[in-house]
Amino acid sequence: MTFERPLKGWKILVPRGGSWGGDVADAVRARGAFPIVAPLINFASPRDEDAPKLQTALEELAAGRYDWLAVTSATAVDVMHSMGAVLPERTLVAAVGETTAAALTAAGYRVDFVPNHDNSAKGLLVEWPEAQRGKPPIKVLWLRSEVAKPVLSDGLMRRGHSVDSIIAYRTVGVPAAESIRYDIRNSRIRAMLVTSGSVAEQILNQFGEMPGEIRLAAIGPRTAKDARELGLRIDVVAQERSVASLLDGLEWLARGAEMPVTSAIDLSELRALETEAALDAEIDGVNLSAPVAQAMSHTSKAAADSDEPDVDPDADAVDGKRSHRMPWFRRRAFHDPAHEIPVVDEPRPVQRKDDEQ
Repeated sequence: MTFERPLKGWKILVPRGGSWGGDVADAVRARGAFPIVAPLINFASPRDEDAPKLQTALEELAAGRYDWLAVTSATAVDVMHSMGAVLPERTLVAAVGETTAAALTAAGYRVDFVPNHDNSAKGLLVEWPEAQRGKPPIKVLWLRSEVAKPVLSDGLMRRGHSVDSIIAYRTVGVPAAESIRYDIRNSRIRAMLVTSGSVAEQILNQFGEMPGEIRLAAIGPRTAKDARELGLRIDVVAQERSVASLLDGLEWLARGAEMPVTSAIDLSELRALETEAALDAEIDGVNLSAPVAQAMSHTSKAAADSDEPDVDPDADAVDGKRSHRMPWFRRRAFHDPAHEIPVVDEPRPVQRKDDEQ
């Protein structure tokens, strides 16, 4: 049996290296295209002023002073493992999604809670039983990226819980090779994968205005919004936060068509989020009833725009919508490695006065 390959011959820039970049490159090859792996971001230790806070927090963790540890990226797990973090029996662990949970398990740590539906900060807030309103206060350690937004910490504190939000790592730019710059200037690359706001920022800073022949594909509406605010043109927005969906969008573009809206929204999840938002708004003195009612009446738009940015830059879109939620007519008869690949979908690190959500 033969398969149509609309991306055959396309050169597609993959903006991260390592095992992630290698897996994405395999997925690109599976579509008949040529991957150009050119890391534009990487992860680094906290700044000098933040490093002592991390060390102190890990010592407090080992001493059993936290009820829960919240882990929202596999990179945070790497930091824990490299620093020899000790997890006492009394401290329970909440992971934002399956990939983060798998990283914890591989590093020798246990996992006590993973949200079932929405693998994001909101998902943790809605589904985490011990963190609900009216429950006894808990003390939580959250190891996060420098650019993670405070959705999780703010939500927990509004419910009367105590949170130590500690920077475990930061995202840094990586200069592209001159050969990559040359290929972009001369439109030798057909498409670039924009997998986070930080990647979008590096694309703009390093390459400037994109030639019209190069297509920019964003991993979700939030990343597309960040990229457009920077002034980048976005040609494709993935329906689901996965590399598979991103490549699906490029295939539709290559055929000269637009990818149809097929994602289905889970109304029970939306109602749960509505209730949570209303409770939080009660404290903030905001009336959300009108916007929420509007959202409930436009389910298809909500489905298309519902990909919340992950609390941390590197992981946890990974744990977002996966192949088991993919409509039947988009499943493939052959193995597509993109369905198993973690995806970056982070807020872009600008105006760091405080940690913005």
